[in-house]
Amino acid sequence: MVDFSPLGTLVALGGGDDDALLTLLCRLLADPNAAIEIVSVASQEPRRTAKAYEQAFGELGCPGARHLCIDARRPADTPATLRRLAQARLVFFTGGDQELITEFLLGTEFLRQLHHRYLTDAAFIVAGTSAGAAALPDNMLVDGYGWRALRKGGIQTRSGLALRPGLLIDQHFAERGRMGRLLHAVLTYPTSLGIGLSEETGVILRHGYQAEVFGDGSVMVVDGQHLHHDNLSGISRGEPVAGQDYRVHLLVAGQVFDCAARRVLPAAAGASSRPAAKPE
Repeated sequence: MVDFSPLGTLVALGGGDDDALLTLLCRLLADPNAAIEIVSVASQEPRRTAKAYEQAFGELGCPGARHLCIDARRPADTPATLRRLAQARLVFFTGGDQELITEFLLGTEFLRQLHHRYLTDAAFIVAGTSAGAAALPDNMLVDGYGWRALRKGGIQTRSGLALRPGLLIDQHFAERGRMGRLLHAVLTYPTSLGIGLSEETGVILRHGYQAEVFGDGSVMVVDGQHLHHDNLSGISRGEPVAGQDYRVHLLVAGQVFDCAARRVLPAAAGASSRPAAKPE
């Protein structure tokens, strides 16, 4: 695992109903009136998606949420977009197709400044749900399904936003049976930690390594640090993959995983971030 100690906070949700995530994000903001930029480029209906999130944040007492439109006609590096990024306290990536996020952001000044803010600003938050969560690390899973995910060539990865090197985040994890593809991905990138997020469940990543679970489901952490006897280099495409000595953790809300030490911290080591109930 890369030694990485940003001052900002990273929050990732596995998709599904995101009321718990939005409530948590509003609670994490030091100022409820802070600027929140909603990046919905992954969505098939980006304007409609952003409008729904603007309304949801407003109902939770955070009226500063706005749609930050990035697409083929409005590139990420326009002066106006960069000014809004400089003023934002939270940048939120919605679900959809994670490859659209990287298509429009990789190699941009926007992404460079996003990295800088995350590294240096203790009050800055970057969050993502579903595809928005999967795009946050340096490598992102984009394909792999069922039994095919346990065959060589049965998964695909692409370069992610690299806000957190050394992680692989998979979303809708339990609901879509994605254990196989995460095991395969960790076999491919054995120095990375695989994090499988169930729907309505996520992690708050503080200081780049302390991952606290929140939400109603489970988070699976797959550690391949001690893998051996893997067969990836010796088999052909379509043949089954193999590896020995994975280490797997199954965590629930309030538990904290130390990504640097690769262990679950004692309960007293981290305060619970279970979101408060959503106001009626």
